Amino acid sequence: MTIRKKLLATLAVGTLGLVSFRAASDNERYFEIAKNLDIFATLFKEVNTYYVDEVTPAKLVKTGIDAMLRSLDPYTNYIPEDDIEDFRTMTTGQYGGIGASVVKRNGKTVVQSAYEGYPAQKAGLLPGDEILDINGVVVDKKSNADISKLLKGQANSMVKLMVTRYGQDKPIEIDITRDKIQVDNVPYTGMISGDVGYFQLGGFTVDAGKEVRTAVTKLKEQGAKKIVFDIRDNPGGLLNEAVNISNLFIDKGLDVVSTKGKVTEWNKTYKALDVPLDTQIPIAIITSNRSASASEIVSGVLQDYDRAVLVGERTFGKGLVQATRPLSYNSQLKVTTAKYYIPSGRCIQEIDYAHRADDGTLGKFPDSLRTAFKTTAGRTVYDGGGVAPDIEVQDREIADITRILLQKSYLFDYATRYRAEHTTIPAARQFKLSDVDYQKFVTYLQGKNISYSTDAEKALTDLSKKVKEEKHYDDVKLELEAIRKKVTVNKANDLQRFKPEIKELLEQEIVSRYYFEKGRTEAGFDDDPNIIAAVAVLNDPNRYAALLKPTGQAASARKSAGTK
Repeated sequence: MTIRKKLLATLAVGTLGLVSFRAASDNERYFEIAKNLDIFATLFKEVNTYYVDEVTPAKLVKTGIDAMLRSLDPYTNYIPEDDIEDFRTMTTGQYGGIGASVVKRNGKTVVQSAYEGYPAQKAGLLPGDEILDINGVVVDKKSNADISKLLKGQANSMVKLMVTRYGQDKPIEIDITRDKIQVDNVPYTGMISGDVGYFQLGGFTVDAGKEVRTAVTKLKEQGAKKIVFDIRDNPGGLLNEAVNISNLFIDKGLDVVSTKGKVTEWNKTYKALDVPLDTQIPIAIITSNRSASASEIVSGVLQDYDRAVLVGERTFGKGLVQATRPLSYNSQLKVTTAKYYIPSGRCIQEIDYAHRADDGTLGKFPDSLRTAFKTTAGRTVYDGGGVAPDIEVQDREIADITRILLQKSYLFDYATRYRAEHTTIPAARQFKLSDVDYQKFVTYLQGKNISYSTDAEKALTDLSKKVKEEKHYDDVKLELEAIRKKVTVNKANDLQRFKPEIKELLEQEIVSRYYFEKGRTEAGFDDDPNIIAAVAVLNDPNRYAALLKPTGQAASARKSAGTK
């Protein structure tokens, strides 16, 4: 036998062995699946028959499915038929309802906001109204989910609300005609100052790309020569809308994002297929640590092509793609099918769901394993931990007193009172509370429960406990009590010490009662450190250009930039 024939024979035997091994492996896998499904079915029947109390089959099975999927990642979910409508709302941004946000608080059903231009606002429903019943159904013991279902319904159908309102002696009946509610992906568009335009992107549902195109076009018509693009806290959404939005600012034909998963037939590279809207206008994108998924594609793509300066915090780090698969009985599975890679080649996924510790805990990709990539201009960027900004701006930590005022809704409730007592206020950007007004708020808080423990108090408590355990308390008792008294005195003055930040948030809450969420946004322009930083870099062309060059000292060029 010739050497060539021997080689071919060896390869053939090797190939046959591979085929046989793979076939055997597949058969073993299918057997394991069938075996475990059979175990699950028989176990479920036994529990259903013999468990001491009655069990709800659908609830029990869903609990099992949810636990199974949770062991994979947080984004692989089972969607039963009853939840399909809510899932559809998440992806389309559309539902039939009244256009209001309603929450349960201390047993009461309170209107948080009525969206401008929608049925609830047109019918006169106000933030702060307490809903007593919906179409005659008393809601005091209903959950948020139950109330949402009562308020939603077919467009043009009527819903009757009985509400109580601050300043009114008797309950008010409000008739609202439901309509199709379309949650805007771009909730705000406007000029900040001079030639700087600003828009927010809150979601990636259907037509998000069209909404961004409209927003940028409108800003340019109003004289914008620079754009602040606010994508903070945007959790993501449809992949194709992330591609469409990226395409607005980069040249046609460029790669936007690639997906790679186990099913190789689904792997795909998405390109910019359309003529861009504007590839030159300077852009500052504001990100936060809650900007995720599609938000990270857009911000990462524009960073990789050196098309925008990123301002704010490192993004969340979700580099995974989900697809929905139909199941029996009109249910669905949302399953992670791939990882995505932005143009530089990096995947920004931070948590490694494929490898868990023995106790089930998850780890993040350490700095030592992060790989350096290059942007088009040659800037260094890293994978494995979200998209790092070029200019870091940390969110301000609010004071303990401010946090309590927000948690207990005292700012919200005072704004309700203020709205009832003041028919009009100046424009959103001009409205300011006077010192006299602020003192009225302080007076309103008298008798309210605003107790809280500061970090210093907690540390003193821990220290006291420790020295008592070590039998040294009597030696330091006087000193500890002296420190405690000083801390208590300082705490008593917190409403004055932190007056600027409390006053700022109270002004924004009051403004929202007259000018809705758009007014709240405008009221925060001059206090928002991220917007201030974004405007500053846009108004400094030399600094803007330098940040987009390989020599630029950007936060994104540091491996551990913004480590959480």
